[in-house]
Amino acid sequence: MTSKGPGYASPLAAMREGPREKLVWLPCVRTKSGKPDYLATVDVDPESPNYSKVIHRLYLPYLDDEIHHTGWNTCSSCYDDPTRVRNRLVMPALGSSRIYIIDVSEETQPKLFKVLEPEVLKSHGVSHPHTTHCLPNGKVMISTLGNAHGKAKGSFITFDSITFEHTGPWTEIDADYGYDYWYQPAHDVLISSEWGCPKAWSTGFDPMAVEAGKYGTHLNVYSLSKGRLLQRIDLGLEGIMPLEIRFLHDPLANQGFVGCALYANVFRFYQKDDGTYAAQKVISIPPKKVEGWALPEMPGIMTDILISLDDRFLYFSNWAHGDIRQYDITDPEHPKLVGQIFLGGSIVKSGPVKVTYDAELKEQPDPVYIQGRKIEGSPQMLQLSLDGERLYVTDSLFSSWDKQFYPEIAKNGSVMLQIDVDTQKGGLTLNKNFLVDFGKEPDGPALAHEIRYPGGDCTSDIWLSPDSHTCHHNKKPESFISSKI
Repeated sequence: MTSKGPGYASPLAAMREGPREKLVWLPCVRTKSGKPDYLATVDVDPESPNYSKVIHRLYLPYLDDEIHHTGWNTCSSCYDDPTRVRNRLVMPALGSSRIYIIDVSEETQPKLFKVLEPEVLKSHGVSHPHTTHCLPNGKVMISTLGNAHGKAKGSFITFDSITFEHTGPWTEIDADYGYDYWYQPAHDVLISSEWGCPKAWSTGFDPMAVEAGKYGTHLNVYSLSKGRLLQRIDLGLEGIMPLEIRFLHDPLANQGFVGCALYANVFRFYQKDDGTYAAQKVISIPPKKVEGWALPEMPGIMTDILISLDDRFLYFSNWAHGDIRQYDITDPEHPKLVGQIFLGGSIVKSGPVKVTYDAELKEQPDPVYIQGRKIEGSPQMLQLSLDGERLYVTDSLFSSWDKQFYPEIAKNGSVMLQIDVDTQKGGLTLNKNFLVDFGKEPDGPALAHEIRYPGGDCTSDIWLSPDSHTCHHNKKPESFISSKI
């Protein structure tokens, strides 16, 4: 048997051969001061007596971290390196600028392996770490959103994937703002997105900060091999707050999608014949005219997107409107809506908001109850099972924004839900047997955020093309439903 490294040989191999998820990890932020954040382990095995229950909590040693997203010490980009082991979960704290390294060798009982203090980032002139990816060279890289003083600066810092000693900045040319990123080695490209200035978003959302230019509107295109900023793509006002960015999973694909939060637009980015990149808006969610809300028009506020491993479906959440949407993207230039479900949000009936004009709905959606629990927030973070049949969702965005937009979840805790996906014709259905209520945690309510599986998933793993592998992959890639343009 040929030895291999972490993950799967290809996205389609992960989809077809990967096991059904039995547990997940979620960072949980405390709703009250004086209590540390923690990493929750949740049982998602329907055959288990602990199904949809928190079975372990790893409490962190410090307060006010605001842990947010997680990533890996290594992933499928190192599949052909048998010396690599996926055994460390990297957990940056967006609030404190600490980075926690978690040993997940015992999956049901993660342990704290190492803490990187804020001074590590600040010594390199960066702060507010966000997205973690394993690079093809085996290093770990984390995007950062601020400079050492908390002002806007989009940059990256790298670490050794075994010792987690910092190995310095990845690029010498910083972007105006930072947030998420994805890379595609076959085209020697890394593209990052922009949230905004930490001083603007850290205390809540103020529309005046948008007018003052405190939020990003660009995609930043880098050479992956050289760390050189090559191009900035201006998405304009319709592209304010480009957040989660995803290339298609096909390692030869030269296109992908980014969700722009404020006005709920999805842009397709793609490589042109001359090698540069461009972007076009392919999905736009119309705002709703309302009374009883902060503004006379309520935008969707799109906060998370992901792509199924076969590059067939795109999913995203509208955190203000309260819905999750499923699009068929077999024609990437013309996505087709095939599934939609409302799970809370700001426009539910009997709430404080009255919709006076809606270009899509004939009436406001009903409140949703599951096992007697009213969904008080709105769909936010998403994670899809490897086979594409189950979509997990949490409803916390960022604690200060939660308190502003959905004060009840800040008071009563968030929830984790599971959606059954029709992968043939499209469609989304709430699984009413699954509920994780983080309002019933033993030390008080918590806000659960990003969902991560042991062994990788469609938002953490990146694949290399067969020609890029150094060991035993010589076959041509399996055909994708959609790949290169």
